[in-house]
Amino acid sequence: MNVPKLLGLLLLAATALFAGMHFQSRPADSATSSPKTPPQTLQRLLQLRLPDAQGQEVSLAQWQGRTLVVNFWATWCPPCKEEMPAFSRLQRQWQERGVQFVGIAVDSAQNVRRFAAASPVSYPLLVGGNGIQELTRELGNQALGLPFTLVIRADGQVHAMKLGGLREAELDSLLQAAVSPPGPP
Repeated sequence: MNVPKLLGLLLLAATALFAGMHFQSRPADSATSSPKTPPQTLQRLLQLRLPDAQGQEVSLAQWQGRTLVVNFWATWCPPCKEEMPAFSRLQRQWQERGVQFVGIAVDSAQNVRRFAAASPVSYPLLVGGNGIQELTRELGNQALGLPFTLVIRADGQVHAMKLGGLREAELDSLLQAAVSPPGPP
């Protein structure tokens, strides 16, 4: 291999390593509270009608008036799969308080069906396919990374968003703040 080509590969590897360290160490470990999401973009999300893994169409509008945790994920994404058991526990814990989790896969129905059979969760898994990625960008996921999670209050406003894995305690805390009525002015 010639020296310029080797230097180019080393530079590319160093850039990838730096980017990985940057995203790993930056405060992306905490969710952005009260992010600004264009109302029309949020409306498009809440009006989505997507198939589940069995092909049945599901409307996100059915959960209007509830606190909604929307998680964009994929079967090939290790951090996505790691957070799903915690999401299932929190869905069961918070459902009586009006919280609904929904997973939207940036993946195929076949892959989601296989995943759900091997690792069932307590909330709906919908199939957005690759076409859903542009909507995630408009919602604030500029990197188009996964997992990407939104916590939407019952009043339809985005309470928090997070690019990257969410720890159970962090999401529980976000839900407490999103579900609790605001204090007096």
